[in-house]
Amino acid sequence: METGKTSKYLKYAIGEIILVVIGILIALSINNWNESRKEAIQETAILNQLHIEFRSNLRQLDEKIDLKKEAINSSLQLFKYIDFQNLRNKDSVDYHLARTLPFSTFDPIVNDLASSGELRMIKNDSLKQKLSFWTSEVKDLREEEVAWQEHRNNKYEPFLIKHYQLRTIRNIANKTNVLGKYLIEDKSTIMKPVIGVTKHPENFNLLLNHPDFEDHIERCLTKNNHALNQASILRKRLIEILDILNSELKNTNND
Repeated sequence: METGKTSKYLKYAIGEIILVVIGILIALSINNWNESRKEAIQETAILNQLHIEFRSNLRQLDEKIDLKKEAINSSLQLFKYIDFQNLRNKDSVDYHLARTLPFSTFDPIVNDLASSGELRMIKNDSLKQKLSFWTSEVKDLREEEVAWQEHRNNKYEPFLIKHYQLRTIRNIANKTNVLGKYLIEDKSTIMKPVIGVTKHPENFNLLLNHPDFEDHIERCLTKNNHALNQASILRKRLIEILDILNSELKNTNND
């Protein structure tokens, strides 16, 4: 080729290469933008779902906290009846006994983002950390709750069956809807059968004066108090997660 034409061809070739590179860069940029947009949409969907779940978890946790407080308060009242016989009243004794029998466990919606790989979609590092620890913190509370559940099932309730009449206590529980508070579903549909009171002899003074009864009430108070403290810590974590979710969703809506 002649020297002049070679120069033209080189310039043309370089120009073609530059145009191809620019085209590739534009295509990559568009693809990256599209992927970022898809990830942002996925992240928003995850944040919205988490917001719904943790609001539901908060409502359930608050109910379980109230129930633990009831068990603690009734245990304290029964201690007063143990210590001061002149304060005893059968209806009141049965009422507070009914509130020491149930056990409650916090059963939250647990979205395991880590195992599903969706945790990487969340950009907020603080939120990712709190979500990572959430399952283990729920487990800590569950251990405290199960400790009372096992004592209640294996020791406390058999003791009451032997030394008192559960029919009377259950009847009080049904009338005052103690068990209904433990339902996660619509509480308006709960059946509250009227089972009446026992016709067998029962002496609440003998029950209150029994040395083992005091020990069972101590277990009820202590185990529920430990669980209450753990639930309060968990509630704080839950509020922190909801605050971050609210902030992230607000920023998303403003974009």
